[in-house]
Order: sequence, then structure tokens, then C-alpha cells
Amino acid sequence: MPNRRHFLAGLAASSLVPLRGWASVGAPDYLAAALFPDGSYRLAGLDTGGDILFALPLPARGHAAAAHPVNAQAVAFARRPGTFALVIDCATGTELTRLTAPEGRHFFGHGVFSPDGTRLFTTENDYEAGEGVIGIWNAADYRRLGEFPSGGIGPHDMRLMPDGQTLVIANGGIETHPDMGRTKLNLPTMQPRLSYLDLNGTVLEQVELPQALHKNSIRHLAVRQDGLVAFAMQWQGDKAQHPPLLGLHRRGEAPRLLSSPDAEQSTLQGYAGSIAFSGDGEAIAITCPRGNALHQFNVASGLLTGAFSLEDVCGLGPGPRGFVFTTGTGIVGELTSKVQISARPDCQWDNHLIPIRPAA
Repeated sequence: MPNRRHFLAGLAASSLVPLRGWASVGAPDYLAAALFPDGSYRLAGLDTGGDILFALPLPARGHAAAAHPVNAQAVAFARRPGTFALVIDCATGTELTRLTAPEGRHFFGHGVFSPDGTRLFTTENDYEAGEGVIGIWNAADYRRLGEFPSGGIGPHDMRLMPDGQTLVIANGGIETHPDMGRTKLNLPTMQPRLSYLDLNGTVLEQVELPQALHKNSIRHLAVRQDGLVAFAMQWQGDKAQHPPLLGLHRRGEAPRLLSSPDAEQSTLQGYAGSIAFSGDGEAIAITCPRGNALHQFNVASGLLTGAFSLEDVCGLGPGPRGFVFTTGTGIVGELTSKVQISARPDCQWDNHLIPIRPAA
């Protein structure tokens, strides 16, 4: 049954002069892609309690999305190697435009707006050159303005640092080509890299893992408001090994890798999906859908503080009392000292829970 927030969102969306801010759609906390029971793929706006405030159609399966910092506007990205990104007015439910990757490029499923909302940056693959690029788009009309190198191969996730002037990019290190589907072409020589670039593409800092971990692909990111970066990894090496899947990095320092005790780490199948800081910033967690697990760590000590069993858990975001998570089985839940199920919408949530506002 629609609640008061749904009702107010409907009034705002149908008014003669609709509000442009996120309050016009009920002030959602997250964006998430999902498969709905009628077979449609949609981008949804969620609050921390699991209420779906809007669910707008996508032409195919989505991966992640970028939320405009001011307007109730989202860019939903196709799952790699997709070539579309849909720009949606969430207040009216209308498709404003559709971005198409230039010839020789495809999207990697992530993007971020500049602090003033005038530009959109997108992670892309220059697949003939086997190099990563960052696309630049004018957010007023979504014209392509240009691109610059990402600082590595296979840029996947990307976040804006708290200074508003720096991008941090998860260059996963894996070369792919759309003619080969999702085949990984360079595993023996891959080199994941965390890259810091300014908004003009100048490389400010590059961070690489130890050589023994060169097959640990850096995939997804979270950034705390003091500039601490967390990254989730996916192991491409010997499955009998159980390397760390979570790292922390502060500019100018060496990366710090966190791992669960081997009994727990060995069940994760070398794959971390999403990553997030808790709402207060004191904890960090990763989801591991292949291992049906969510692992939480204390940031200061680096110690595991909770290992939770959750079927097909992947989406993860900061919550008011810890974390909010989603699963492919349709659950929206909250993790504090224990797992609590908030809602069971009739849909299958995809990989990510994208916060609309930054965490602590």
C-alpha cells in the first residue's frame, strides 16, 4: 500500500511546476537496478527502510547508476560491455536522452558527476587499444566533450573524492574485447591499479598491489569523507588461494589489505561484489555473492567484526545504524550488530546500491 512518502512524491511529479530536487521523488537514499516480475529491467529509488519510491524502465539489464548532485536525475548504465546509458528524469519518469558509447568504446557500468553537476564522467574501454578511458559529457545536453586515459586497463568503478577535484578510479587490469564477450585476455600479465586523476585527466597518484597479487582485480570503491578510499577485489588466480578481497588506501601511503581468518575467507570464492563504509564511517564491509556472505571489519583495527550468511547478497550502502544491503532474492535489509530484513519487494536486485548522498 502506498505510504505518505509515495503520495507526496506522486503529487510533486504530477504538479504543473514539478520540483527538480530529490525531494520531488520522496528523497530516496539509494539507486539500484533490478529485474521485476513482469520481466522488465528498471532503475529504482529506495529509502533506508526498503520502500521503492520510483521504478523506471530500462531497455536491458542495468549495472550501476550515477545520481545528479542537485536534480532528481539519474544516469543508469548497462552491464558491461554495454553501449547505452539512460538519462532519466526521476520526477517525471521520462527518458531525457540516451548516451551511446563512441565507436570503439563501451561502458563499464559506472560514472560520476562533477560536484556542480555540469559534467558526467564515465568509465569506458578503448577495446582496440586495450586501454581504459574516462569519457566526459556535458550534463546540460549530454553532448560528448572528450575523453582522457584512465591510468590503466579495465576501469570499472570510479568515485569523486571529497575535495571535489579528484577522481579515484578502479583500474581492474583485465583486458577484454566485446567480440570476445566477457573473456579475459591478459590474465598472465594483468596489473590492477588504483588511479587518482584530476578532472582534466592529469594523473596525480598511482597505486599498485604487490606482484604476488597482480591477479587481484580492483573492481569497486567506497570513499569516506576524510578521503580514505576502500576497494573491493576479485581474484583471477589459483582458486586454492584465498587472498585479501578488501583494501584501504589514503593518498601518499601504501595500501592496507584486510582479510578474514582463513576458515571464513576460503568460503568467499575469491570474489567481492560491493563495498561500503558504514553510516558513521567506523566500519567497512564487502558483499560476496558467490560465497553468499557479507563480511564486516573495523576500519581502525582491520579486524573482522562479523561474518554473515546471506543468499546472493551484493548491493551494499551506508545506513543510519550501519549498512543497508540488497540481494538477488529480493531482500532489502539492514546490518547493525545483526541482520534485519526490512522489506521483500517482488524483484531481483542487481549488483549495487548507489548512495545519492555521501556517507560520513
